[in-house]
Amino acid sequence: MIKLNQQHPILWLYLFFGYFSIPYQILIYFSGMSGFTGLRQAILMSVIWLVPVLIWPNKAKILALVIGIILWVPAIIAFSYWLIYGQDFSQSVIFIIFETNIAEGIEFILSYLQFWHVAALIVFTLIPVYLWRAIPVLSLSTQVRYLFMAVFMLIVTWPVADDLVIQDSGYERTKSHLFKHLEPASPWNLAVGYARYREQLQDMALLLENNKQLALLKSFSSIAEYNPDTLVLVIGESTNSQRMNLYGYDRDTTPRLNELGDELLRFNDVVSARPYTIESLQQALSFADSKNPDDFFTKPTLLNIIKQAGYHITWITNQQTQTKRNTMLTMLSQLADKQIYLNNNRAQNASQYDDVVINPFMEVLQQHSDGKQMIIVHLLGTHRQYRFRYPEVANYFTDNEHVPSWVDDSLLEVYNSYDNAVRYNDYVVATLIERLKETSKKSLFMYFSDHGEEVYDEPGSTFSGRDESKPTPAMYTVPFIVWSSPEFNKVRQTSAWKTYLDRPFSLASFIHTLPDMIGLNFDGLERANSLVSDQFIAQPRWIGDPHSPKLLRDFDVINKSH
Repeated sequence: MIKLNQQHPILWLYLFFGYFSIPYQILIYFSGMSGFTGLRQAILMSVIWLVPVLIWPNKAKILALVIGIILWVPAIIAFSYWLIYGQDFSQSVIFIIFETNIAEGIEFILSYLQFWHVAALIVFTLIPVYLWRAIPVLSLSTQVRYLFMAVFMLIVTWPVADDLVIQDSGYERTKSHLFKHLEPASPWNLAVGYARYREQLQDMALLLENNKQLALLKSFSSIAEYNPDTLVLVIGESTNSQRMNLYGYDRDTTPRLNELGDELLRFNDVVSARPYTIESLQQALSFADSKNPDDFFTKPTLLNIIKQAGYHITWITNQQTQTKRNTMLTMLSQLADKQIYLNNNRAQNASQYDDVVINPFMEVLQQHSDGKQMIIVHLLGTHRQYRFRYPEVANYFTDNEHVPSWVDDSLLEVYNSYDNAVRYNDYVVATLIERLKETSKKSLFMYFSDHGEEVYDEPGSTFSGRDESKPTPAMYTVPFIVWSSPEFNKVRQTSAWKTYLDRPFSLASFIHTLPDMIGLNFDGLERANSLVSDQFIAQPRWIGDPHSPKLLRDFDVINKSH
């Protein structure tokens, strides 16, 4: 190897720069997850880093060090993702990462990290250190260096030259083509992903602004007596209904909701369409679904509908915000009349629990005593790391009683912390119901979680989290409960809804259910999709990425296979 670096210094430098992209793409290729394109682009685009070294050959080693560090950061991120998921660090993953705040991302990393991962990452880092230390002094003639530079620049710039000069494709298509060539190679996997993210974010801001300008729904009507004075929607986070005692789980994770007994309608077979917050809520709060994802942009959202019905909407969130941060979720919240952002911490630390929503909730109830109002409360729920979701006084489950046999001592702490988080979530949700009861208004309260969470629920499982490419029922099964005041029950006859508790339902049809519950009607309302309609028709509950239609799966097929 030492002779190779002396005899072929350009090749040695290429091995150093290519190391940060090519071996990873080899893993992707031979796993059968992708074709040869990614590997080919990584091989070709890695030559660009040889150019500055050839320009300043007397500074080859220091330039290689600086460039190597720049390449190492995104390479180690992609390799870490491979270690955890065995998948390509694709554009969709980049998008999710940049839609996740930094503290949330750090929590995920820490919760997934295992000792052998650290060892693998150390080895991954030591290899380029060895290659760098053996970089020789470049003693090439000026003519040879210029020849190499010309060849390397031609390789890298050919996609642009071909599109602009030969194909006359235009700027946007040329840029897209160039991004496609660059993306498999480090550091472009992050840089290109971020650039595309910023573009999509700007597009989203524009689309949501346009959404405000959408025409009102046609043939809109309302049965006034069915309209509650106070409509409350509580959106949970990462809560799997299978881990709630209310839904038959052996552990006492929902004592407060259990106490409400027959006051609650507990719908037993509800799933989310996606295992990620943004993507799930895009379907739950709009007409978009797995077959028509673009309806989120082209049709009114649930908030538009409720506003058209004459409601004042307040959005209260304990999801982390750095002021009013520019995320799709925050932009969606901007469709409300008032926003209350409670979590402005830099870290989702242990002091930021969901009970912070209770006082603002009570204040809003009192401030808008006249007229119709809707309050949306978005919780952190049981989002990992689970131990950050409840105070120490709520550390209720500490042993292995009623814990599956496959959950050994190394997994027990995480398993228990998730159940503790579910139990604390029970306290918050039940408290909101109790505060609403105190108003003695005609009220309707709904709670569902955006998606579930797999926390060693499958027999033999050592996996905790969500992975859309390897779906399990726990990632999608969610609670959906309804409480209504006696005043509302009198006019709406909600007792009839008790016969619908076992209907198979997807949150993607929530936009047809809520309006039906409160007596709204309009063009586009499909009562066949309403959970509480006598016209309801059970349909396949698709899960997966709508933009990859061939990968969509019927949840019930997945459920039966587990």
